[in-house]
Amino acid sequence: MRIVTLIENVVNGGTLQAEHGLSLYIETENKKILFDVGQSGLFLKNAQKLGVDISDVDCLVLSHGHYDHTGGLYPFLEINSKAKVFAKRNLFLPKQDANGCFKGTVYREDLLKNRLVYVDSITEIVEDVFIMPDIPLRHPIDTHFDGLFSVVDNQLAADEFEDELFMVLKQGGKINILTACSHRGITNMCIAAIDHFELPVGLILGGFHMKSCSVEQYVHVTHYLRMLRPVSVGVCHCTGLEKFADMYHECEAHLYYSYTGKEVVLG
Repeated sequence: MRIVTLIENVVNGGTLQAEHGLSLYIETENKKILFDVGQSGLFLKNAQKLGVDISDVDCLVLSHGHYDHTGGLYPFLEINSKAKVFAKRNLFLPKQDANGCFKGTVYREDLLKNRLVYVDSITEIVEDVFIMPDIPLRHPIDTHFDGLFSVVDNQLAADEFEDELFMVLKQGGKINILTACSHRGITNMCIAAIDHFELPVGLILGGFHMKSCSVEQYVHVTHYLRMLRPVSVGVCHCTGLEKFADMYHECEAHLYYSYTGKEVVLG
């Protein structure tokens, strides 16, 4: 399997472009999968430059309903006519921040009809590629809900990201964990994956939402990663470059930043 970061907050030179958002391309022996689509259609231009044929993608998985992960949904659907779109049921609930700014995704039945698949339980979408929709809050300290809201039954409520999911790729007797924003906590996601698969962890890749985390949250996550000892950790997006720099000296696993255009091969 290989994983390519099609778009992320940072780009390291060249002709690719970055934006505040995330999109990962996953290629197995037989299938092609997208995990999120950034905040616009910009990831499509990067894909073309990276030699990724978006029209040939078989599955799209959406991590949660925030605009910076779903904004490219409809540009994607206009180019790709075959991929099923996998998400949790609350993905299209209206979301906003503390200032009342809309941060969600508008539902368009004309483009989503017959393509949207709601995921309620652990689902193997292709061989050895799993959607993990259940993230119990085993470590409540590792949650990132502050200042974020959703509208439920016309009432504004604190958003606890019941729409969030993550992915697991099995390869070589290990599990590789892919997350987008980890609002419900990267440590909670790891625990859910390990409890289910009972396998060691190879790669953990994605946004950990640590850019503005508390000291207690930072200590908790870094301590957990030192104890877990995954083979490697790739951070990006809402982790923040500053926290990446701090973590680089604290995590005993190989740690890298998964900037726009970065490719990793799972052996």
